[in-house]
Amino acid sequence: MKTILITGASSGIGEATAKHFQTNSWNVVATMRNPDGADDLAELDNVHVVRLDVTDPDSIKDAVASSIDRFCKIDVLLNNAGYGAYGALEAFSMDRIRRQFDTNVIGLMEVTKAVLPHMRANRTGTIINISSIGGQITFPLGTLYHGTKFAVEGLSEALHYELEPLGIHVRIVEPGMIKTNFGGSSFDFAIDESLSDYAPMAEAMGRVFGKLASNPSDPETVAEVIWDAANETGDRLRFRAGADAVELLDRRKVQDDATFIGGIKQLMRE
Repeated sequence: MKTILITGASSGIGEATAKHFQTNSWNVVATMRNPDGADDLAELDNVHVVRLDVTDPDSIKDAVASSIDRFCKIDVLLNNAGYGAYGALEAFSMDRIRRQFDTNVIGLMEVTKAVLPHMRANRTGTIINISSIGGQITFPLGTLYHGTKFAVEGLSEALHYELEPLGIHVRIVEPGMIKTNFGGSSFDFAIDESLSDYAPMAEAMGRVFGKLASNPSDPETVAEVIWDAANETGDRLRFRAGADAVELLDRRKVQDDATFIGGIKQLMRE
């Protein structure tokens, strides 16, 4: 029986993926910052709920050790934990800027580093990093979020070269708009009323996001794509999740910068 370790499994994509893999007879290590509220997962067979905060190195080491002790082997690591920071760059303190990168980028790399010696010793394993359509395209006021997701795309693509000869695969999953708590605890919007120059753009982006989020995919849609990525036997690197992800990324691929960015600006004027 194979084992997957999931970060950020308390809700949304992480929780849906934990349940999907458990239903399909995998062992699941469901990690989260606060395991106290994970009774529904903890009651499932072959699910091990563990505390892991990607910004806490000790919790990462403990969670990986606990996973190996419980199930002997980690076949797949899903780096899912993260959140989105939006707003004018000037409105963010450096502490909030560092928190965004510490969570979405540094934390992802630290968890990966903690698992790699185990996978390298076994000469097998798969690392799946959750990116976003926001790792290939950008929206106004997303300097921090897109900066982290572009970083995830780049580090994942580079990492696959060094790990492939060791029998370890790297996959990138790029969801579109998903029904998650991204607008709640997983979203950080910076507002500074003294920076009134950015107010028209913030208002316009509120309308744009409302349109884009009018028909989001379910987290289970992403879980199914993650399942495909975990069981991929070829060299495929990127997996899109959601009809909007397919449409937007296809459009970005064929359009030059001026055309695509012009389309985003047009959306803001509507």
